[in-house]
Amino acid sequence: MTNRGETAISDTKLLSKVAWRLLPFMLLLYIVSYLDRINVSFAGLQMNKDLGFSETVFGFGAGIFFVGYSLFGVPSNILLEKFGARKLISAIMIIWGTITVCMCLVKSDISFYVLRFLLGVAEAGFFPGMILYLTYWFPKKEHGLAVARFMSAIPLAGVLGGVLASIVLNIHIFGLPGWQLLFIASGLPAVLLGIAVLFFLTDNPLEAQWLSEPERMRLSELLSVDSGAMVKTVSGRAFLESKDKSENISQPPKTSSIPTSPNIFGTMKMPAVWFFATIYFSLTLGMYGFQLWLPQIIKAFGSTSDSSTALLTAIPALFQAIGMNLVGRHSDQTNERKFHLAASASTAALALILAGYLKNPYLGLAALSVTACGIWGTVGPFWAMPTSIFTSAQKAVGIGLINSVGNLGGFAGPYLVGAIRSNAANESAGVMYALFALAVSLFCGSALALTFKQKIAKI
Repeated sequence: MTNRGETAISDTKLLSKVAWRLLPFMLLLYIVSYLDRINVSFAGLQMNKDLGFSETVFGFGAGIFFVGYSLFGVPSNILLEKFGARKLISAIMIIWGTITVCMCLVKSDISFYVLRFLLGVAEAGFFPGMILYLTYWFPKKEHGLAVARFMSAIPLAGVLGGVLASIVLNIHIFGLPGWQLLFIASGLPAVLLGIAVLFFLTDNPLEAQWLSEPERMRLSELLSVDSGAMVKTVSGRAFLESKDKSENISQPPKTSSIPTSPNIFGTMKMPAVWFFATIYFSLTLGMYGFQLWLPQIIKAFGSTSDSSTALLTAIPALFQAIGMNLVGRHSDQTNERKFHLAASASTAALALILAGYLKNPYLGLAALSVTACGIWGTVGPFWAMPTSIFTSAQKAVGIGLINSVGNLGGFAGPYLVGAIRSNAANESAGVMYALFALAVSLFCGSALALTFKQKIAKI
């Protein structure tokens, strides 16, 4: 008989095996996804001048991505549960990669708006789908760190995007300026990886041929503790069955490790969903207002060339990684979420205020780096909160809805920054007031997080 210590070691090795198999590839996919989302921030250094876009036009176009993204988040997540991660993620990656390449054809503000909106529609299912997918493989107590590791793609995409843009923006071939080449160079990898997904991702643990049968059973047992299901074997095949006999899920799953029929309207009426969506709106307003304007804010501090500005954005991106991993790890170790989230958001807000006052470009860049550390430090603790309280039947709709509504902040933030900068008396004042507005939103998210109580999920 295996004692408790031996079981713990076995579980640790098993989860490590799962992490090494899935997370590096998922990380690569998210790097490409996030790069295609933010490449417009680097392209804007040249595109705005070439096409005569005002700051308001650029802010609206950068942000309208999140309108399409928000509208299609929940339907995409439901489709993922129905058809499985492998097919859906493959399809949407190929589609969004194609749209990204087409961004090089933008000639007017209308075509800019349309393609950014369509890109948001195409990407809508990816992030919430990946968050849901992680719940199929990692128990709740491991989920915060798994999310933080997966989302390390954000700073890596920031670093890669800065380096790529610093090179490509100086290239002119086939009569194309650097900003057009940047869209092509960042869109093609999504198409190729979308094809690779079909051969690499596994829809759920019970179909993972890269795990042995005992490993599949043990992983399913670990997940069943969280889901309220039990592992059964029929004709030599393992599957999960709900302990609640009122849930008719006694057949082997087609796509997920915990097959359920989501109660869409019931989940949408849960106060917890809208509570988390409001917090996420506050965070994403600050996050994307900061991210999509970062190159132009840095240039306003005194950088002289587009390529050097793009390269400097890699510094705050490195601090994103530090914040995500340190805060995510400590949050998991202490099993505490809301104070980690609130402290990270407040730190970012204070750094934004400081950056708005500073005139020295080096100190300004340092303050922006602290901002990046704080904003992305909220990610792991935040997503660990709703995924820890939703049932299996609520997760697909709940996560999708939180992500969809919350990401409307991704429209509000960039547009707000553009509007403030366009109407300010001068560039310096525009940057300062814009950073202050983002700070207010982060303080609101921090305050809301502190009111979280576990029983909110039961209301």
